[in-house]
Amino acid sequence: MRKSLMRMTLRQLRIFNEVCDLRSYSRAAEEMSLTQPAVSLQIRQLEELVGQPLFEYVGKKLYLTEAAEALQKASRDIFGRLENLDMQLSDMQGSLQGQLKLAIESSCKYFMPHLFAAFKQRYPEVMLNLTVVNRAQVIKRLSDNRDDLVVMTMVPQDMGLEFLPFLNNPIVAVARADHPLSAMEQLSLKDLEPYSLVIREPGSGTRKACEEYFKDKRVHFAQTMEVSSAEAQRECVVAGLGIAVLTRHALSLELATGTLKELPVTELPLYRSWCVVQGQAKRLSPVAHAFLAFIRSERTQISQLVERFDGRLPRA
Repeated sequence: MRKSLMRMTLRQLRIFNEVCDLRSYSRAAEEMSLTQPAVSLQIRQLEELVGQPLFEYVGKKLYLTEAAEALQKASRDIFGRLENLDMQLSDMQGSLQGQLKLAIESSCKYFMPHLFAAFKQRYPEVMLNLTVVNRAQVIKRLSDNRDDLVVMTMVPQDMGLEFLPFLNNPIVAVARADHPLSAMEQLSLKDLEPYSLVIREPGSGTRKACEEYFKDKRVHFAQTMEVSSAEAQRECVVAGLGIAVLTRHALSLELATGTLKELPVTELPLYRSWCVVQGQAKRLSPVAHAFLAFIRSERTQISQLVERFDGRLPRA
């Protein structure tokens, strides 16, 4: 091993990772309560130890070099092992402590905080680092080994992943209460075609599931409006801009108050299973092991939690 690499400090690696994540020296300095010159100095010293540049500007955008990508992967492994050590030492003392790094698809953000709250009642000293992203970003984070676990639907089959299905995700069609379709007692997907459909952005798991299902059912929507979140979908439907097909978990308040109405489409709900996912070679921390064990053993409690959003949900 190069002797220069042994002189790298954990502080330098923390600053380096912050710059990698934020793609900005100034934002990294602000996040770590440092000055920008102090951040620049630490990165220059790190580049001297590595022997190669770590960042380069193209226009005004900061990019990682090949050396930076290799260093980022190694530094995440180092910090992950230190966190794992901390958890193991806590476990030896008779208490589970540490942080659960969890990345989830955006459409499951409505129930995951409640699930973690139930887990935290059993392990009060465990903290949560929760990242909410779309499906494409979840897959990228899995590839980069960014998190302890991820929660998603439609798990990729070509990435060597282990996954545990634990809950049904019902996808339904909704419209505003005064929409012409809301007065119908029974509908088919074909009946929705003449109306504008509000859809999620490319990379969304819900959008991917719906597009595949519509293709299988030979349903085509000529008018679509693309938005970047389930909240935006809801508001567009409330505003009368169209109908939407999205997870029922996101609609509990609107359906309960009558602001929106679930359309009685015979081919819906479309069910996809939420899965907790990890790489096959992933070394799980004690906290991640405990969270997986909790999900395996507490199916009844999880189903009861979800009933807060919809009492009609069947158990996974």
